[in-house]
Amino acid sequence: AASKLEISMPAEVEVEVGGTARIECNFYTPENASYTYIDWFYVDRSNRQVRLYHITARDVLEDDTDYKNRVSLGQDKSLSINPVTVQDNRTFVCQVGAGSYGVGENSTELRVYKVPQTPEIEPNSGGISVHSTEIPEIARCVSKNAFPAPNITWHKNGEQLHSEENRELAGDGRAARERGWGLAGRRAAPVCGRVPAEVTVTRESSGLYTVSSALYAPVTREDRLARYHCTVHYLLRGQSHALESRRVKVNVFYPAETLTLQVLPSSALVKEGDNVTLVCEADGNPPPVFSFFKKNQLDEWQDLSSLAESEGGILNLHDVNKSSSGTYKCQSLDLDDMSQKEEAVDLVVNYIEGVRVKTEPSSIVREGETVKLSCDAQSPVGLQYQWNNEKGEMVGDGRQLTLENVSFETSNTFSCKVMAPSVPGLEQSKKVSVAVQGKPRIVSISSPLYVRQDEFVTLSCKAIAFPPPTVKWSIDGTAHEYKDNQHVASNLTVRVSQDLLQAGAMCQVSNELGVSEKHIQLVDQKSTAESQGVIIVAIIVAILVVAVLGAVIYFLHKKGKIPCGRAGKQDITKPEARKDKIVVEVKSDKLSEEAGLLQGANGEKRAAADQVGQSWGTAQ
Repeated sequence: AASKLEISMPAEVEVEVGGTARIECNFYTPENASYTYIDWFYVDRSNRQVRLYHITARDVLEDDTDYKNRVSLGQDKSLSINPVTVQDNRTFVCQVGAGSYGVGENSTELRVYKVPQTPEIEPNSGGISVHSTEIPEIARCVSKNAFPAPNITWHKNGEQLHSEENRELAGDGRAARERGWGLAGRRAAPVCGRVPAEVTVTRESSGLYTVSSALYAPVTREDRLARYHCTVHYLLRGQSHALESRRVKVNVFYPAETLTLQVLPSSALVKEGDNVTLVCEADGNPPPVFSFFKKNQLDEWQDLSSLAESEGGILNLHDVNKSSSGTYKCQSLDLDDMSQKEEAVDLVVNYIEGVRVKTEPSSIVREGETVKLSCDAQSPVGLQYQWNNEKGEMVGDGRQLTLENVSFETSNTFSCKVMAPSVPGLEQSKKVSVAVQGKPRIVSISSPLYVRQDEFVTLSCKAIAFPPPTVKWSIDGTAHEYKDNQHVASNLTVRVSQDLLQAGAMCQVSNELGVSEKHIQLVDQKSTAESQGVIIVAIIVAILVVAVLGAVIYFLHKKGKIPCGRAGKQDITKPEARKDKIVVEVKSDKLSEEAGLLQGANGEKRAAADQVGQSWGTAQ
C-alpha cells in the first residue's frame, strides 16, 4: 500500500491534429482511502492553470472554458479531447485531494503534430553567372501545413549541404518560444564550412506552419550538371521522419572554353553544285554571338555574317563552285565577360573543268577511214574517262577512242564522260559529232514491183550519204522526199504505161562526191496470173506421178521382187539387165520460170526452183 498520496500520469501524449487525445490520471492513497476531489487543469500561455473539471464522489462540475464541448471524462476519470487542434499543444494537470492525506498533482505534455506537405522547390529562374559579384540564390524550398514547424536541409548531388541558417519568424512570436527561439525569430548555426541559407517560418491563421528556405551559394562551370533538392525533417512519436522534394538543375552562365568549326558534309567530299553548311559551336552558356569570315585573295577577312542564320552558328553555302574554296573563320563573342575565341577551317570544293574533245583528222572524214577521238579535263583529283555512243552505250574507256573503217552507219555522236572516283557524283560530259562523208549509197528500192497497166503506183528509193544528196528519177511523176540526218527517201507516184512496163524506172542519187543509181523493174500482174495456172497444173501432175511410183514400189515388195532385211539385201542401184525392166522419169524444164512467176504473183522475190528428177529401176 502507498505510504502517501501518489499520482501517475504519462509525461507526453502525441496526437495528430483532428484526432482524439486521452490523458489518464492514476492515483494511489494509503490504506486505499477514497479521494475527496479530482480537478483537471490546462496551463495557458500566461503559465496560469485554468480548471476544466471539478469531480467529487457525488458530482462532476465542468467549468466554462474554450474547451467546452470538446472535452469529456472517462469512467476512470481520464480526460479526452476531441478534436485536437494546434492550440491544444500544452500542459494538462490532474490534481487529487484525499482528505487527511493531503493534495497531490501531476501533469502531461500534450504534443500535437501535423505531418508537413511534401516540400516544393523552385530553382533560380533567371540563371546564375559564374562571374556574379554577389552570392546568388540557388533555389527556394517551401513546406506547408506542418505542426510544429519542421526543419529544412539542402542537398547537392545527393549530399547534404550544411547550411548557415538565418531563420526569420513571420506571424505570431509565440511559435518561436514554443520551438526554443528568441522573439527576434533568428537562430544562428555554426558557420564553419557551411553555405548561407535563409529560413522563414510563417504561422498561418489555422495555427499550422509554413517554412521556407532559400539556398545561397557561388557557382562554377561544373555546377551546370549539379542537381539540388531539399528535405523537410519532422519528429513523430520520438522518431525522425523526412520528405524530399524533386531534383532540379540551375541554369549556370559560363564563358566558352572551346570553339569548333566543322564543314558538313566532310570537306574531302564536297563537289561543285553541293550545298555546304559551316557549323560553329561553343561550349559556353548562353551560346556566344557568332561571326563568319572568309579570307579573300588579298589575304583579308571578308565578313559573311549577313549570310548566316539568325539563330547563329550556322552558315549555309548553296551550289558551291571552285571559287567557294578557301579558308573560313568563325569568331565567338561572350557577352558576359566580352571574351573572344576564333577557329578556322579550309573548304576544298572538288571540280572538273575544261572538258574538251579533239578529233583526228579534224577535217573531212571519209567512209573507210580511221578516226581518233581524245578527251581531256582539269581537276585537283584523279580522273577517269568513259566513251558512250548516242544510245548511251559504253563503247570504250580511257582518254582516247579509235574508230576504224567508219561508215555512214557509224554513230555520229559520241560523249566523253569524265569522272572523279574519289568524289562520288562528280562528273561532266562533252559531246562530239563525227560526220562521215561519202558518195551516196542506195540501201532500198521497190523492185521488182508487180503492177497493172493504167493504175497509179508509188516507186520508192532510199539512200544514205553526206553531204546531203539529191534524188532524180528517169520518169516523170509526183515526187515526195524525206530527209533525216544522212538518210534520204524519195517516193514517186506514176501511172503505169506500156512503155513503163517495158523500160522500168531509174533512181539516181548524187552529191558532190559521186553518183549511185538503181533500176526498178515493173512486172505486169496479168501475165503473172497465166503463168500461175501452168505452175499449178505442173504441181498436180508431179503429185500424181509420185503417187503412182509409190504404188509400184509397194506392189513389187508384196510380190517379193524387193527383199527386206540384211540376209536378202540386194544391190538395186546396179541391177542386172532384164527384159522386163521398168524405168520411171519425171522432168520439169519450165519449173524455174513458172516458180518465179508464182512468186511474183505473191509480191515476193524468190529463187528459181531447182529441177527435180527421179528415176527408179528394177531388175527382171
